[in-house]
Amino acid sequence: MKWFKRKIYNWVSEIDNDKRSKQMHAVELARIEPTSCDKDPILNFRVFSAIGGKVVEFTCYDQKTDRRSVTTYIINDDEDFGESIKKISTMEMLK
Repeated sequence: MKWFKRKIYNWVSEIDNDKRSKQMHAVELARIEPTSCDKDPILNFRVFSAIGGKVVEFTCYDQKTDRRSVTTYIINDDEDFGESIKKISTMEMLK
């Protein structure tokens, strides 16, 4: 009769181990970050009013290197704001 109990115990232990390994695999899959179609660094900018123009601050965060860079530009009142922003953002994207 002991052999029968051992057989059932081993059988239940195998099922329990299978469930645990599946749960651990599900946890490992949940830890993997989903792939994003956007691999470029994130680029943000802020505009501040200043005497005689505007100050534009570009902040770029690169996830690969885990670094943040900040670049500041000054746009005078006599310059076209839209054209200046377009040129600055193009330069920043090319970096």
